[in-house]
Amino acid sequence: MRSTIFYFLFPRFPSNQKESLRFSNPIENRLIEMNLKEALWSKTIDSNEPPSPPSSSPRDPESEAAGAAATSAVEELVNSLKKKRIYREVTLALRTGLRDARAEFSFLRVRGLRFLLKSLRSIAQSDSSIGLFSQTQSIPELQVVPVLFEHSLKETVDEKVGSLDHTFSVEPMKVKSPSTDLEVALALRVLEGCCLLQPESTHLAHQHKAIPVLMNVLSTRGVLEQGACLDALISIMLDSSANQMDFEACNGIEEVAELILDKQVDENLRLRCGEFLLLLIGHLNGREGSPMATIHEEVRRLLGEKSASLIWAASQFGSTLDPDQRLTALHIQARRVLESLDLY
Repeated sequence: MRSTIFYFLFPRFPSNQKESLRFSNPIENRLIEMNLKEALWSKTIDSNEPPSPPSSSPRDPESEAAGAAATSAVEELVNSLKKKRIYREVTLALRTGLRDARAEFSFLRVRGLRFLLKSLRSIAQSDSSIGLFSQTQSIPELQVVPVLFEHSLKETVDEKVGSLDHTFSVEPMKVKSPSTDLEVALALRVLEGCCLLQPESTHLAHQHKAIPVLMNVLSTRGVLEQGACLDALISIMLDSSANQMDFEACNGIEEVAELILDKQVDENLRLRCGEFLLLLIGHLNGREGSPMATIHEEVRRLLGEKSASLIWAASQFGSTLDPDQRLTALHIQARRVLESLDLY
C-alpha cells in the first residue's frame, strides 16, 4: 500500500522501478500506469483553466433572432413589473400623506405634510418616479396642491361662522384647529416640491389663487414661513405667465423690497429676499413678452440704481456651474446685494 501512495504522490521515475512495483490486481496496475503517464496535480491545474472555446460552427440566424426576441420580451416584462411596483409605492405614499393632510387637527396635518415632503424627496431621486408622480397628479383624489390650499394654507377669514343655526341644531359643529407656523411652512415646502417636480401643478396653484395666499403669508407670518414662502413663490412662477401676472398685480416686488430694505428684519430673511430677486430676474432675463417686463425699472425705483445694477449683473451668474457651485455663488451674490443696500 505504501508503494501505491508513493506512486500517487510522485508518479514520475525510471521505468525499471515502475515494473518492479506492479501489483497482481490488474485494476491497480492500470491506475498506476495512468498516473505514471500524467501527473495527478496536472489534472488539477488543467481543471482550473477556463474551458476551451467550442469549435466554430455555423449559427442559425433564425435561432439567434428567436433568442434575441426572447431576451427582449423578458426585459420588457421586468421593466413593466418594476414600473408597476414603483407606481404602487408612489400612490400608496400619496394616499397615506393626503389622508392625514386632510385631517381636522393640526398635529395630524403636520404628520401628513412631513410624510408627503419625505415622499417627494424620494421621488426626486429617479426620473421614472418623477414621471409616475406626474401621472398621479391627473387623478383628482391624488392631487396634492388642492389639499394644501383647502386645509393648511386656507385663510382664516374663510372659516368665520356665517350664522348661529348650528347652536340650535342637533348635530355639533365641526371644529377645525387653525394652521400652526410649522404646518404652514411644511405646506409651502410641499407646494414648492410639487411645482418643481411637475410644472402642471403651477396651474392648479393658480386655480386656488396661490399668489394672493402666499403674499398674505409673506406679509403676516413669521420668519420660518416667510423663508419657505419666498422659495414657493419662485417655484410657482417658473414658466407660468398667469402666476407672474398675479404677482405683479399684488405688487410682489414692492413687498419683497420692503423686507430687504428693513434693517430690523432678520438678516437671513433679507438674504433670502436677495436670492429671490436674483433668481427671479435671472429667470426673466431675455424672455420676450414676459408679463413682468418692467421688473428692472421697478427694482431700480425701489432699491436704487447701484443696487439694481448689481442685482442685474449678479443674476447672470454661473449657468455653466454645477448645482453646488451655483448655490454657493447665489449666496455670495445675495450677500453683496445686501451689503450694497446697507452701504447706500
